[in-house]
Amino acid sequence: MRCDLNRLENWMPRSTRVLCSLLAAAALAASACSGGEAATEKTPATSGGGRGGGGGRGGAGGGDVPVTVAPVIQKSMPIVVEGIGTVIAASTVSVRAQITGELMSVNFKEGDDVQKGQLLVTLDKRPLEAALHQTEATLERDKANLANAKSVASRQEDLQKRGIATREQAETSRTAAEALEATVAADRANIENAKVQLDYATITSPLDGRTGLLQVHPGNLVRANDTTPIVTINKITPVYVSFALPEAQLAPVKRYMARGRLAAAAQLPSDPGPPSTGEISFIDNAVDMTTGTIKVKGTFPNTDHRLWPGQFVNVRVTLTSDPNAIVVPTAAVQTGQQGTFVFVVKDDRTVELRPVVVARASGSDSVLASGARAGETVVTDGQIRLVPGSRVSIKSDSLKAAQGTQAAP
Repeated sequence: MRCDLNRLENWMPRSTRVLCSLLAAAALAASACSGGEAATEKTPATSGGGRGGGGGRGGAGGGDVPVTVAPVIQKSMPIVVEGIGTVIAASTVSVRAQITGELMSVNFKEGDDVQKGQLLVTLDKRPLEAALHQTEATLERDKANLANAKSVASRQEDLQKRGIATREQAETSRTAAEALEATVAADRANIENAKVQLDYATITSPLDGRTGLLQVHPGNLVRANDTTPIVTINKITPVYVSFALPEAQLAPVKRYMARGRLAAAAQLPSDPGPPSTGEISFIDNAVDMTTGTIKVKGTFPNTDHRLWPGQFVNVRVTLTSDPNAIVVPTAAVQTGQQGTFVFVVKDDRTVELRPVVVARASGSDSVLASGARAGETVVTDGQIRLVPGSRVSIKSDSLKAAQGTQAAP
């Protein structure tokens, strides 16, 4: 039905004119759609397009897929447990004064390595020396009084025997002499205490270690047992590395530790050099119930001072070694909906998707529990274009490396 709006616009109501306009627009749209579908049906299909064409993933018409390969080898591999640890000084001493006095001299530089007994700082000795001389003088005075008291007591006893002095007088003299003996003994103790206080004015290092930041400088008043130490000394040869392991690994660690020494390696994240080596020396006596981990501590000689207190390190503890481990590069192991798998290259240069079970990973290698045999070849790069049965072309560098590894004893 066609509406001629030019002829009817003079007498048709406004609502009717709007309805006719809408019907006309709908008719034109339907006609345009019908013409488009017909044009599409008449256009010939393009060959080789989409996933169904020869250019699809691993398709038969797409040619060989270039890949990198590596051999499956059988070799001895360590069984290790890993954790993140913190370096701890073997001993830390905060040096504080035990007396109050002026700091007179500092006999080390910040960051120096010091030996046990080495002079560190000295305090003002003059008040302590004066106190020592005073106690020594008091001792001499009391010794003289004691000698006189003993002489008087002896005369009183003689006079008592002859009936001249009373018994009470003799006992009084004897008691005075004994009291002075106790006074002399106290004076000697005061002298020893004064000497100890004088020794406190000279502070020496209590251990071999490295000094830290000097907190108090010469000329300042140092108070006895102040909250701020003069300096802190850390013993860094050897050092400890403390780290946590899951409680599930506690049993094997204890089992292998009972058999002998457990080697440990600590690697600094930013250090490309070889790791520092040590051994496990301590396992905590309880599992942390909040985290389910157990604290373990290793001792490292640290003669080269590579490990520094407070650093974070990656720790590897070698429990034992598996002499017949089946090893593939970790890059060869892929993960799919059905689990882990590898692409095995067959003799006819086609690939087979092989499910595998990874027992553990060690660096750039993965140890397989099942799924591959020694001597087979697996794809390490280019897996994204492969499907089972795809034909591959092996890059020459990786082929030579694989042949060389297989030929090696």
